Amino acid sequence: MDLSALAAQNPAHWRRAACIRTLTLDAVAAANSGHSGMPMGMADVATVLFENHLSFDASAPDWPNRDRFILSAGHGSMLLYSLLYLTGYEDMTLEQVKNFRQLGAITAGHPEYGHAKGIETTTGPLGQGIANAVGFAMAEESLRARWGKKLIDHYTYCIAGDGCLMEGVSQEAIGLAGRHELSKLIVFWDNNNITIDGEVTLSDRTDQKARFAASGWDVFECDGHDPADIDRAIIEAKASPRPAMIACKTHIAIGSSAQDTAKGHGALTDPKLITDTKAAYGWKYGPFEIPDDLKAEWEAIGAKGRAAREAWETEFGLTSANRQAQFTRAFAGEMPKKLSATIKALKKQISETQPKVATRKASEMALEVINPVVPETLGGSADLTGSNNTKTADLGVFAPEDRKGRHIHYGIREHGMAAAMNGMALHGGVRPYGGTFFCFTDYARGAIRLSALMGVNVQYVMTHDSIGLGEDGPTHQPVEHLAMMRATPNCLVFRPADAVETAEAWEVALEQAATPSVLALSRQGLPTVRTEHKTKNLTAQGGYVLADAEGKRQVILMATGSEVSVAMAARDLLQAEGIGTRVVSMPCWELFEAQPEAYRKRVLPGGAVRVAVEAAVRLGWDRWLLGERGREAKAGFVGMESFGGSAPAGELFAHFGITAEAVADKAKSLLS
Repeated sequence: MDLSALAAQNPAHWRRAACIRTLTLDAVAAANSGHSGMPMGMADVATVLFENHLSFDASAPDWPNRDRFILSAGHGSMLLYSLLYLTGYEDMTLEQVKNFRQLGAITAGHPEYGHAKGIETTTGPLGQGIANAVGFAMAEESLRARWGKKLIDHYTYCIAGDGCLMEGVSQEAIGLAGRHELSKLIVFWDNNNITIDGEVTLSDRTDQKARFAASGWDVFECDGHDPADIDRAIIEAKASPRPAMIACKTHIAIGSSAQDTAKGHGALTDPKLITDTKAAYGWKYGPFEIPDDLKAEWEAIGAKGRAAREAWETEFGLTSANRQAQFTRAFAGEMPKKLSATIKALKKQISETQPKVATRKASEMALEVINPVVPETLGGSADLTGSNNTKTADLGVFAPEDRKGRHIHYGIREHGMAAAMNGMALHGGVRPYGGTFFCFTDYARGAIRLSALMGVNVQYVMTHDSIGLGEDGPTHQPVEHLAMMRATPNCLVFRPADAVETAEAWEVALEQAATPSVLALSRQGLPTVRTEHKTKNLTAQGGYVLADAEGKRQVILMATGSEVSVAMAARDLLQAEGIGTRVVSMPCWELFEAQPEAYRKRVLPGGAVRVAVEAAVRLGWDRWLLGERGREAKAGFVGMESFGGSAPAGELFAHFGITAEAVADKAKSLLS
């Protein structure tokens, strides 16, 4: 294509876009790795967006009412890093750009949330960014309804590539956005027809424009290298009453010998190619050199939103002090002071009435008192509302007809739900939680991992947590999922034993600043084991002595969830034979591991036989059976060694040997 003609038609725009392209070439060459072609191809779209439409202030990157820009095609990270540096974000220095992909730099291979201001989310795995963007847009709708347009009224823009749209999570997200008519969401499709293996047609023939339209989106097109046409498409998309997709026809690695080829997708590091490409751009400057006049033009773009931000701050200052405090608290992610007293009152009531309820029902009981005092919660379920018990009477349903509704029907979209919740949490001002069956963490796993990696506070309400769900059988019975989730860094996994521990788990989960939580909850009814009211949150310690030995301590039984009552019954059998037995409830291993060793030693002293009881695989339990002063000769496990079966829960526990008698027998076999 004739680059000289493009440059001649829009010389000022062309030079600004060339800044992105040349910084990309230089950074990838310096790192000797990366993805050059996408930033080169989408530089024109990004330049028009930032210059003419994106409402932001580089000097105040956390302004709550800024437009959000999400680079779903995260391999093109140099597009984002170039934009942040050029527009004047303080922490994105030229030195950071020069250290692209190097240890300790904030310019990681893929954008990582928390590394630098202006990176709204971590978008390495393709498809996550567009799904996050749906969550950002849903949060914006919810907050605009709650706080009014004067405080919240902004767009979410997202750049997605063919890889993002091929990943299945994208369809979950697209369908959700179309149903909810998210008119403030605009997605740019980088339509360059190239993936790593070659042309898209090698593996796909989807009509993406028809796909979006069929999902309830308005679809627009533009020449991705014509600034006037790009601007026209964005204006039309912003006027759309539905979410909008703009198909931007672009050339990957434009201007280079690798243009429109699979080679252009990857790292363009050949010195001659770089020299020739810069010459084609009319670029006469050295590596990483941006002329002062162009840098000033870009910094002016970064400052153009200052007036809007200052006007917003004035408006915010005119609201009542109480309203300001609530808004600030919600965006800071802090819990209301009422929460602690509310949970204590619920715990007291449960200990006194001692109900036998499933912990999924206990979760609903907790949410019934939490949601009224934490008005920023946004609940939901992946088409299992009645099973997950995530909807309380006060929430209403989030829909185009009622943006103040706080319960979201995600449909059968576990992955899309989890990714959208990440977007909501990252937007700020809301606290999302959502439910499905624990077994279907398999579907949500990619987004759950990113919750932990980014350090965002999302609550995953995972019910039907073991073979105890019964007749649905082994396809729905999680046996390895506790081990999988516990293996995830920076993720709290709660498996509460009763309604008291469930309430405590919710309190701890909501109070986390930078950690997601998984609540593994039972389908079957469980007795109240915490019959003596304690104001202290014992679950916050991760593990604690629920019942101590009478007489000489010979056995320690450790259990979680529904098996705590099994351990308590086994204790009765052992104590009846004069065998002193302690029961330790361990609702959250991660929190117990974080306790001082002196505390852990009090809970798990040496000497006694140890038996762990959990309707799941043993993996992970050896930390507590053999470590922490334990010994292999005196350690045993009662749990699952296979997948489950289809039968009533009681029959399954007996069939797989997870009974009080089996636990007592295991302990006695280790005493000799």
